[in-house]
Amino acid sequence: MKNQLILGCLFLLFSSVVSATSYQHEAKATLNHFHQAAANANQEAYFQLMHDDFIFLGTDGSERWTKQAFEGFVRPYFSKGIGWRYTPTEQNITKVSSEILFFDELLSHKKYGQCRGSGVLVKVGASWQLMQYNLSIPVPNGLAGDVVKQIKQFNKIQDK
Repeated sequence: MKNQLILGCLFLLFSSVVSATSYQHEAKATLNHFHQAAANANQEAYFQLMHDDFIFLGTDGSERWTKQAFEGFVRPYFSKGIGWRYTPTEQNITKVSSEILFFDELLSHKKYGQCRGSGVLVKVGASWQLMQYNLSIPVPNGLAGDVVKQIKQFNKIQDK
C-alpha cells in the first residue's frame, strides 16, 4: 500500500512536470514563430498567430492597434520584404488556466537594444494565439527621471 501511494505521488509529480513543460514549450514556440515571421516579413504566418481580437501595444503611448489596424500598418513594410528582428533572450510563461497564459520576454534589437515583450496567449483549438502583445523599452531606474523630463519637453513641443 505504501509503495502504491509513493508511485501514485511520483506519477502525479511527473505528470505535472510534463504538463508544465508542454505548455511552456508550446508558448515559447508560438512566440519564437511570431518573431521569426516578423523578421521574414511573412505577413500570413505573422497574423495567423494572432487571435481575431488581438491588440498590439507599441512603444509609443499612442500605439494601441487592433489586429485589423495593425495589419494595415504592417502590410506596406512586409509587402516590400521589410521585417523586424527582435531576438528573445529570456522568456517567462505563467499559466493562468488551461486556456490562458501570460508571458514576458526580454528581447534584443539591433537599433533599440534591450526591449521587453509581454502579453497574453489564448488556446484556440490545439494551438496558442496571441491575444495581446505589449512591446516596451525598459528604462533603467537611474535614467528614468531624465527620460521623463525629455518626454515632457517633447510633448510640450508636439502640443504647440
